[in-house]
Amino acid sequence: QVLLVESGGGSAQPGGSLRLSCAASGLRLETYAVGWFRQAPGKEREGVSCTKTEGIKIYSNSAQGRFTISKDFSENTAFLQMNSLKPEDTAVYYCATGFPSICLSPREYDYWGQGTQVTVSS
Repeated sequence: QVLLVESGGGSAQPGGSLRLSCAASGLRLETYAVGWFRQAPGKEREGVSCTKTEGIKIYSNSAQGRFTISKDFSENTAFLQMNSLKPEDTAVYYCATGFPSICLSPREYDYWGQGTQVTVSS
């Protein structure tokens, strides 16, 4: 059984940082692409960042330069380091794994975590 568990969400002030974790079991992250997605109230789920098995990392325009995706194979965990947070980053963040042809498309992922809330406000 595949299980993805996100953690690390919470509240932050504008300009602050949070580090999200995605602990995987039932599969090895080195053999899957990992994507981070977010969904704000009333909005569609959108891709934030993803990394493919060959190490390519892709970021959305809003995440570029502020967020960093990584994977720790020894811990079988993926991370999303979020810096310079903005109020518009407020959303539920999800990690997902699969074999996407379009890395930031949520429709192309097979397994999803339950999500973790990120709230950015002063």
